[in-house]
Amino acid sequence: AMRSTTFNLQARPQVSSTLMAWLAGRDGATQRAGMVAPSIQAAGENAVTTGLTAEQLMQVLSVGNITAAGVPVTPEVAMRQSTVYGCVALLSGAAAALPVGVFERLDDTRKKASHDYWWFLNEQANEDMTTFTAWQYIISGKLFYGDGFAELLRPSRSSSRVIGWKPLHPLRVQPFASTADDTQGRLYYRVTPANGAPYVLDPADMIHLPSLGFDGLTSPSPITYAAREAIGAALAAENYSAKFFNGGASFDYALKTAAKLDKSQLENLYLSLSMRTQQNSGTRAPLILTGGLEPATLSWNLRDSEIVALRLLGVEEICRIFGVPPHLVGHTQKSTSWGTGLEEQGASFVRYTLQQLLTPIAQEFNRKLWPTRSRYFVEHITAALERGNLKARYEAYRVALGRAGEMPFMDADEIRRNENMPPNPNLQRNQGSSSNAQPPDPAAE
Repeated sequence: AMRSTTFNLQARPQVSSTLMAWLAGRDGATQRAGMVAPSIQAAGENAVTTGLTAEQLMQVLSVGNITAAGVPVTPEVAMRQSTVYGCVALLSGAAAALPVGVFERLDDTRKKASHDYWWFLNEQANEDMTTFTAWQYIISGKLFYGDGFAELLRPSRSSSRVIGWKPLHPLRVQPFASTADDTQGRLYYRVTPANGAPYVLDPADMIHLPSLGFDGLTSPSPITYAAREAIGAALAAENYSAKFFNGGASFDYALKTAAKLDKSQLENLYLSLSMRTQQNSGTRAPLILTGGLEPATLSWNLRDSEIVALRLLGVEEICRIFGVPPHLVGHTQKSTSWGTGLEEQGASFVRYTLQQLLTPIAQEFNRKLWPTRSRYFVEHITAALERGNLKARYEAYRVALGRAGEMPFMDADEIRRNENMPPNPNLQRNQGSSSNAQPPDPAAE
């Protein structure tokens, strides 16, 4: 006899009934214990997305990733496009290389603070990952998938102290709104790790960096939403160019003759052309022409020339979507690769592009690391990227020290600190040409 097996698809979390009954009898005890209620856990496991639009359904089924150029564009495919890779590597690498300062508010001023959180924000995010790698991970996840996620690590579930943070792959995190009566509409995050059982995180334990188009749960990927057609066209152009060079880099040609070819001549010509096109080596056998055949004039046709222009335009289109100046990814066709013009563009890159990544990162970490106090805060230090050339910087330091009788607002030790140099008590002001020099005391003579 055949046996039928029935699978129970209802999620049933394993919990302690005694402990949960004790927590349920005390208002807010579950949240204070850093635990997620079973109803919320089950809601995340059995979450069903309904009311999808046709475009959203195609995105879920990966049908909507096909571009007009016939190339499917996903974050994994887009990474193989050189301009996309260069933009993401530049943005994530530049942000990851910046030091993160921990500051303390003192009335209407602030000062650098010595805090335990400095270590995992600048050196080692967790026991398996340096902070640079962790920053690159979460920022590239945001740029490729629309959202960047990281879990805050604590010594225990009931502790408010943070000992590190671990970035999570966006495809392994599912934000959902709770349907439980006591937490109706509250945002939670279901994490499905590569190894281990899925678990649900409270928003207090999750760093979430959304992008433009955030709907309260997730954000659209800039790769598959805004840059899809530009990347698809760039990939199609690369594919065409690769096939062009694979075919010996020869252009379309025609054979002409005033005579009429018989059947055997046509068959021999077809065989000769077939053998020639099947050869992939750089040097191919010569084409033997009989029956009065002559090759037509070979020239660079308009279609091939447009491919070059299309590839150059694709670089600018992709850079425009990411907000990256083209010269920073090696595209210097319309600008020089040196000089004061690019220095200004570099400063604009920090102000208008990089700052859009750094500000939400600092705000998210501030509200999660210190949720009830505003005494401390973190901030990226961008001075290293914004500093000018050596001559302009030293000229600015002369003004800061009080040149030509002006009021100084920095001393030598502060300037040396900006240049990563230790204090030097043996330094003496040049009294020869400074208007601040005091006249000699006649009595001392």
